[in-house]
Amino acid sequence: MPIYAYRCQSCGFEKDVLQKISDAPLTRCPTCGQEHFAKQVTAPGFQLKGSGWYVTDFRGGSSGSSAAAGAGAPAPAAPAASSSTPSSDAA
Repeated sequence: MPIYAYRCQSCGFEKDVLQKISDAPLTRCPTCGQEHFAKQVTAPGFQLKGSGWYVTDFRGGSSGSSAAAGAGAPAPAAPAASSSTPSSDAA
């Protein structure tokens, strides 16, 4: 179950609440009783670690295996070769 951060817009009281996703959001402040208790937007409290996630597999830099980093990358373009044969206009 996720933990939601709430803050009262009237008195400034803050509280973290463990709720189901399907539970209705709280609206009444437990301190002042006003209907201004609202969810805050907060950063998630977990980090995805290990292989298979964007940060570890596709991030630029020298770390990581070269096979995983180069698998989806296009091959570098070869420089244009200069023609050593004379053009047909010169004759």
